[in-house]
Amino acid sequence: MPKRRKKKPVRIIHQSPGPLPERIAGQYAGQPLVFSDASAKRNGGLAAVLFSAADAEAIIATQSVPLDGSNALEFQAVLFALSQAWLHFPGRQFSLFTDNRDAADRFQRAGSLGLEQDAELAEYLNRLGITEAFAHASIRWIKSHGTCRGNTLADQHAAEAAS
Repeated sequence: MPKRRKKKPVRIIHQSPGPLPERIAGQYAGQPLVFSDASAKRNGGLAAVLFSAADAEAIIATQSVPLDGSNALEFQAVLFALSQAWLHFPGRQFSLFTDNRDAADRFQRAGSLGLEQDAELAEYLNRLGITEAFAHASIRWIKSHGTCRGNTLADQHAAEAAS
């Protein structure tokens, strides 16, 4: 007779009171915070959740797009979030968080090595008119499904946009 597997205990996740967990919120004090996410259901859904300050109400922007691969959707989500950040915070430095490590690495690499190293990304930014937004952005990876309220909101709204 096969052994029964023990059930995993339910892990309760307590969301941060602000957009970021308290342990890292101080690093980004005083600057706008932007969270991007993508979802694939019937359609693709993109979401950008923007906070002008840690104690401000969230500004939510969503867009439905044709279905594409997961990394392609996450790449589009970061571009969408960059455009929304520039629309709401023109000329200001801001931090953009994505829970997709590949997208974060690609944007960070282009930021440190220069856009000429990634002609495709440079073309997208130029076509969308957000090259200057990219220059003002600090793009970071953040763990998904953690305690980060900003990421949870982005995930929720991306799923709604994909329905």
